Amino acid sequence: MQKILVIDDDRTVCKSLELLLKKSGYDCQSVPLPNVALEKVQEWKPDLILLDMNFSIDTSGKQGLAMLKRIKESHPDILVILITGWATLQLAVKGMKLGAKDFLAKPWDNKHLLASIDTAISIYGNRKLEATSEKEADEHIIGQSPAFLEVLKLVDSVSRTNASILITGESGTGKEIIAEAIHLRSKRNQRPFVKVNLGGISTSLFESEMFGHVKGAFTDAQADREGRFTKAHTGTIFLDEIGDLALESQVKLLRVLQEKSYEVLGSSETVKTDVRVISATHRSLEELVSSGGFREDLFYRINLIQIKMPSLSERREDIPLLVKYFVKHVCINYEIEKPYITQDAFDWLSNQSYAGNIRQLRNIVERTVLLSENKKKLDIKDFQANMLIAKRSLDKITLPNIGEMTLDELESSMIRKALAFHNHSISQTSRSLGLTRSSLYRRMEKYGIK
Repeated sequence: MQKILVIDDDRTVCKSLELLLKKSGYDCQSVPLPNVALEKVQEWKPDLILLDMNFSIDTSGKQGLAMLKRIKESHPDILVILITGWATLQLAVKGMKLGAKDFLAKPWDNKHLLASIDTAISIYGNRKLEATSEKEADEHIIGQSPAFLEVLKLVDSVSRTNASILITGESGTGKEIIAEAIHLRSKRNQRPFVKVNLGGISTSLFESEMFGHVKGAFTDAQADREGRFTKAHTGTIFLDEIGDLALESQVKLLRVLQEKSYEVLGSSETVKTDVRVISATHRSLEELVSSGGFREDLFYRINLIQIKMPSLSERREDIPLLVKYFVKHVCINYEIEKPYITQDAFDWLSNQSYAGNIRQLRNIVERTVLLSENKKKLDIKDFQANMLIAKRSLDKITLPNIGEMTLDELESSMIRKALAFHNHSISQTSRSLGLTRSSLYRRMEKYGIK
């Protein structure tokens, strides 16, 4: 399913286009705030963008052209179609020179709009997908240590098959990146890759989240909802933190994997599913099976092939490569000059312990670069200061006495503190808590956090 992002500061336009495009079979999201549009593009990586040219009734189109230029500089493969209420031939020419594929005037004709999107994707999109799927798979895979090369060798062997794969390893070792790399190397690479954090789904919501529901299935079911297995049909479903799944939900998942079918909640109709399953966990499923915390039959169903991710301490020679990668991307994302990292700093970073693995290293590097924005050179002392800040933050965490606070209250408190610390940036907060954005949003909704 092709992903389309609408960038327009008119919320009515956003909602109208979302409805039209979803009805036409596209996965569509919108951003009504231009100042967060680039962050959304970076995070969601749409196939095509419908970009408004006239933010805040800027009849010149300068804001839209500036946004187009920044998008094409950072993401040259993303297709862009411009929309404006102040159409001029001169503006259209400027947009085309900057890389736009088409130019439409408001109010648009729905048939013309859909035809323009279809043409752009059929001419340019499929070519891009075929040419870059493996390139995308390699984009975030950084490392040349023997332990990591063994992982990549196994990834190459299993990607072309439909075998169920279990990825194990400590938190922060890059299990999700490897799962996506397998998908992008597979024969399903042009089909959906759907990620599900099972640790963030309560038992009561499991069926609705995974299999969907029909309107009226339960009290709050005010409309039909598409489940994750439906979204992943003919593609790959990534079941993250499967070790956290309750036994009751494990039974329901096993039935789907065995029978390759399920029933939407509130409906008696059986739906066939064709998905490849990749699971991941930081826990020992073998120990959970022994203790009765995980079903043995489900374990063997998902564990046809197992890939164990090495911890960062097992691949220290990769740390300089990872540091360079993180520095490059934080500078691109925040549009700041890339600093020079001294060899002493690389050596020092390579000899530190990282309980949070790659995720912790990334946090330290990004924090150092951002807080030292005006520095052209970063040395040991710059990284030491931020490593110390992170350690002090951990040292200050104190748990309440038993009975003083429920687990939900503790989680709610931690999320509120993290949001405040990161100035309510969803991306930074979710990363610091080790959650996906969708998991963080679900928890915020659960606790009534605005």
